[in-house]
Amino acid sequence: MGILLGFTPFILFTLLTSISVSLALWIAFAAAFAISIRDFLHAKMVRVLDASCLLLFALLAIYAGFIQPSLTVKAVRFIADAAMLLIALGTMLLRNPFTLEYARDLVPSEEWPRPRFVRLNYFLTFFWALSFAVMGAADGLAAYTKIFPFYLEILLSLATLTFAIVVTVRLPLALTRRRR
Repeated sequence: MGILLGFTPFILFTLLTSISVSLALWIAFAAAFAISIRDFLHAKMVRVLDASCLLLFALLAIYAGFIQPSLTVKAVRFIADAAMLLIALGTMLLRNPFTLEYARDLVPSEEWPRPRFVRLNYFLTFFWALSFAVMGAADGLAAYTKIFPFYLEILLSLATLTFAIVVTVRLPLALTRRRR
């Protein structure tokens, strides 16, 4: 469940923005920092998702807190979702879907080069990218039009995140059971 830990900063950010955008950004940054430090001390590495969340929430917290404090919650959410979408797509373009770093912790190394393993991780990373696109579209509609209420945007984001987490956890297990 390492990937869920990797998404903790983003999940906290999503949950807390309805309370305070500054609080959400700083807590997400603190969580990303703690996760990155933990992984670095344990494995002497920082995963792409962890480093990306750390950088994203540090920059957003500083920008929204000191440079552009009038930035709306909806706009900050849109920026975060768009950045996460770019991170997911970027790792796929670089032929290293971010889910691979977590999947390799769970399967023996002889599975890593197998096409089925690689395809599954491309699919999961693409699914996360699609989830961020849906959340970004909802955030964009809420931020830049008046036809999409904020509470509906929050509900859609939480439902999308929950669905992406369930797929990420259950799909590999289902495929493993089916293969046996």
